[in-house]
Amino acid sequence: MPVGFLITAGLAALGMAASLRPPSRSGLLGLATWIVSAITNESPFLAFYWMGASTLLALSQGDLRGAQLWVALGLTVAPFLGTPVLVRRSLRAAAAIEQPLGRSIARKPPWARVLFAPLPVFHPGVKSTSNLSYGDAGRRNRLDLYRRRRGGDSGGGPVLIHLHGGGFSFLPGRRSFYARRLLFRLARQGWVCISATYRLQPAASFPDELIDVKKAIVWARAHAREHGGDPDRIVLAGSSFGARLATLAGFTVNDPAFQPGFEQADTSVAAVVGLYGYYGGIASRRSLPSSPFDYAGRGSAPLLIVHGDQDTFTSTEHARALAERARSATPNPVVYVELPGAQHSFDLLSSIRFEAVIDGIEAFAASIAVPDSTIAQPNPLLIGR
Repeated sequence: MPVGFLITAGLAALGMAASLRPPSRSGLLGLATWIVSAITNESPFLAFYWMGASTLLALSQGDLRGAQLWVALGLTVAPFLGTPVLVRRSLRAAAAIEQPLGRSIARKPPWARVLFAPLPVFHPGVKSTSNLSYGDAGRRNRLDLYRRRRGGDSGGGPVLIHLHGGGFSFLPGRRSFYARRLLFRLARQGWVCISATYRLQPAASFPDELIDVKKAIVWARAHAREHGGDPDRIVLAGSSFGARLATLAGFTVNDPAFQPGFEQADTSVAAVVGLYGYYGGIASRRSLPSSPFDYAGRGSAPLLIVHGDQDTFTSTEHARALAERARSATPNPVVYVELPGAQHSFDLLSSIRFEAVIDGIEAFAASIAVPDSTIAQPNPLLIGR
């Protein structure tokens, strides 16, 4: 039996097992669980294709003969016997979103895309403009912009600013890597979508990255119209560490302490979305409080927090607690969604679950009246748990 094929089969089996029943939700084992299960949990189909390709390669090279062939076929199929369980969990995402949102988002998953094009590499209906500068911190103050290829300059579309994950110090966060399907789908529907990067440790420390986010908001407000967007309808979203920054920006609207040199600029947003966020603190300059919990008591722009109940990398309990803290401090809608079976980084692929999350983000944004003042007025349909 070829060693490469056995390694592939072992990884596939490990990914399926960790998806069905994570061995840990914290520490190094939780990190390892996330790494081996992230793809399989969101798209067992993609993992199956990978295993099938490995099997075909071994067959073409003549490495599988006689009894080995039957063993290989068993190793190919066996790890994916749990696929119906994962698909059933994913299909529950729509209902999990609808209940706290207070409105129906139900629609059929785009099965062709989920099955045959789960990697959101490009979209033919979307035009992108890369590497635009929004600040003075070099390559860490750059953004990519996505808009509809036809009719993209007509004006009036909402603006989405997305902040990447990847950690603040130990992983190289990259824009336009996370939530690409969200960027493409909303851009195709007339949104102006921005994926922005920000400064990282060790070159930066809090609040440098939050200052960068506010600069990105100011840039979007100044340039939205020339790209076909509405500067009064800016939705700020983030994944993992980016969710932490998005919520911090939503809690510290127009705070001059985090706007050095542009204290009078308007950094308000119409809504904030956090996806599988890390909401803890980090080391900071001048010992400034750096956790979203430290600022949630100020109130918030309308807030949507989406987290997986099977996230082994960032705390589900912290996400739930932050939503409760924000809800107690603001009259604006605060919606917390806990996705059944979802692991960390559920936005990397076009999956059944993430397509439902995008539907929920659209419904949340559409339900919020854009304010003339800093923060929108509450919509009772959205206040839920």
